[in-house]
Amino acid sequence: MTVHLAKRAIVMAAGKGTRLLPYTENTPKPLLQVKGQRMIDSIIRALHSRGIHEIYIVTGYLKEQFETLPQEYPGVTLIHNPYFEKANNISSLFVARAQLEDVILMDGDQLIENEDVLDPVFEGSCYCAFQQQNLRTREWILELTDGIITKCHREGGVAGWQLQSVSFWTKEDALKLQQDLEELFIKERRFDLFWDDIALFERPERYRLGIRKVKAGDILEIDTVEELRAVDAQYDPTK
Repeated sequence: MTVHLAKRAIVMAAGKGTRLLPYTENTPKPLLQVKGQRMIDSIIRALHSRGIHEIYIVTGYLKEQFETLPQEYPGVTLIHNPYFEKANNISSLFVARAQLEDVILMDGDQLIENEDVLDPVFEGSCYCAFQQQNLRTREWILELTDGIITKCHREGGVAGWQLQSVSFWTKEDALKLQQDLEELFIKERRFDLFWDDIALFERPERYRLGIRKVKAGDILEIDTVEELRAVDAQYDPTK
């Protein structure tokens, strides 16, 4: 098995975070303070701890609030997504597509609680996922055959491997992703897509994706006010 090394990371941080209103009314979701630090700090520090300093952060909503990050963290480069108000997050990866090579792709609205999940050594393109058993979730659930993703359930489920918003891409697969991005976004104008739709739903035959097994809680994805309050009591008005 060929071993690959992630050399850079792309962090998607352009969205409005409407499900976290009112907290995101004046603050982009990745810049919210959670458990004593901004979510974006958790991501950058975890990447640095694993030797990854070439970091591209795709901004959109309230982009000026991210402008100090390159001074705070040398190696961080900001890429503005001018399509963020009209297109789904396929647009964020589209504007950063030139950096797709031996890369970690991440959402900016999560806390990295276990830095080991960002170990840059990986065998093949893969998503982080943890095993979900007997607990219904609306998050995307993966089916595997011999360690390879064969199906993704967008509606969730009660068992299987729950997809996390951290993935690793080889140079070869990243090139395919770049090509598919350009075709779907420019030629077909599929502005509605999540970028993950490309390999999991739109063109899965072009990819052979595995998983990096993690534990529930290694990566805390925060999508709703309820999830935010469960993680950090400062947002819970009853406490």
